[in-house]
Amino acid sequence: MNNQLIADMLRQAEQLDPAAAADALAAATQRRAGLLDVLAERGHDKQKLFNELTRQCGMEPIELSSSQPTPAAATLMPAETARRYRVVPVHKTDGVLTAAIGNPFDIDTLDTLRYVLTDSVEILAALPEQIEEALARLYPESSPVLDIEEPPLEKKDTASEADEPIIRLVNQLIVEGFRARASDIHLEPLNRQFRVRCRIDGALREVEGPPRRLHPSVISRIKIMANMKISEKRLPQDGRIEIRVMGRALDLRVSSIPTNHGESIVMRILDKQSLTLGLPNLGFHPDDQQTFERLIRCPDGILLVTGPTGSGKTTSLYACLNHLNQPDRKIITVEDPVEYQLSGINQVHVRADIGLTFSAALRSILRQAPNIIMIGEIRDRETAEIAINAALTGHLVLSTLHTNDAPSAITRLADIGVKPFLVSSSVRGIMAQRLVRTVCEKCKTAYTPTEAESRLLASAAQLYRGTGCPACGDTGYAGRKGIFELLAINDDVRQMIYSGAPVAELRAKARSMGMRTLREDGLRKAADGITTVQEVLRVTMRDEN
Repeated sequence: MNNQLIADMLRQAEQLDPAAAADALAAATQRRAGLLDVLAERGHDKQKLFNELTRQCGMEPIELSSSQPTPAAATLMPAETARRYRVVPVHKTDGVLTAAIGNPFDIDTLDTLRYVLTDSVEILAALPEQIEEALARLYPESSPVLDIEEPPLEKKDTASEADEPIIRLVNQLIVEGFRARASDIHLEPLNRQFRVRCRIDGALREVEGPPRRLHPSVISRIKIMANMKISEKRLPQDGRIEIRVMGRALDLRVSSIPTNHGESIVMRILDKQSLTLGLPNLGFHPDDQQTFERLIRCPDGILLVTGPTGSGKTTSLYACLNHLNQPDRKIITVEDPVEYQLSGINQVHVRADIGLTFSAALRSILRQAPNIIMIGEIRDRETAEIAINAALTGHLVLSTLHTNDAPSAITRLADIGVKPFLVSSSVRGIMAQRLVRTVCEKCKTAYTPTEAESRLLASAAQLYRGTGCPACGDTGYAGRKGIFELLAINDDVRQMIYSGAPVAELRAKARSMGMRTLREDGLRKAADGITTVQEVLRVTMRDEN
């Protein structure tokens, strides 16, 4: 369920004050937890809050813990339907089937169930954990911990009892990676070792791997799950696994590549619930957030987000789209690939192999009369010019570039062949960003800054660091926040762009207008106890040099 939407609805219903909602929302985001679970830990009645949300959605709640469906209810619905849509049959009266789902906001599932089920159906809402418990009881073969949507039987080898240990091993790797908050799971064959590493908060950590002899079996199992060709071991492949872990819907993007010791696989974990970030959860200071919200409220023009791979650009753009997604606006995205499916937004997956490139897709979607366009990345002159023409004809365009800082985006556009007068007339703002690890709240400790740290901060601020604990894997960090460099284009900067001013002059002008560099914004967050000076220096060293 959408944590941001839940917080907004509970505030409007006066079930939660704004300060408590913001604090719980931040904790839920950091821990990849549901907002209701966090509120329950803090003394709120989870069932009462869920009932309020359900009624606001126009549905009736049901407590499956007290009115448990009998085993006979399992005969009212095929097990495959119940498991796939996480729906529990309750009873059938006068030809009307009463069933419960765990997410009252999931309009797509509600519509699908009314189409799939042959009976007249009344849909109620129950807490997700009650749904999982009921499914496990009514349909014993389903697992409340991990549920994988397998590819069609004709596309995979026949499983035997000998395969069961490998299946359990792969499932365990995925579940443990998710529990550790990993964004990627790396399975790498070495000479005498099968190495498994998880990327947590941007840093790789090695975990205990299977024996080297199991490498071929593990790789084959993952390729079956991802609907990839098992026999093809010489060429890179991409695949996708749809999976539920502990009741959470995940997408795993699987990439395989041949190495000299065998195939290496990376599984990228895309948690759909983590997309519920609102703009406040990205890590903006209030002044930067106010400026950023003003930029994305522009009716036309281009807003660029820049940074290297893994700096959170896509997350920021999705947060913008969530903020802008209203019934009176048509939003279309062009992405390679579509990382998250957003309700109410038209998303186009680029496929260069059939000629559907960024530029080809953009030319087509402009005839769809969108208000807002999101382009996954501007890579070439043709794409840039189509985006600029869209911005100049009344569309708001959001996109990304690979540059180190905000002013460099101007020269990057010039480098790929865009005329300066087009850039100056279309670009409204540029935001560079990085991700810094945040201090673990479980082991957070105050300390007196060193002389060097005081010079960097230009003050005697109280600083904090994590001493290391089981919750953060003894790293002292848990979760990440953004640091930002925000350049709003005004008439003075526009004139400099038009005249072809070098990037050093653009940066000096932006600084004189109040733009803070990535390092300056990071040091502000270190002074606020969000991160550490060492982490800021690690992330921004190359940019400042």
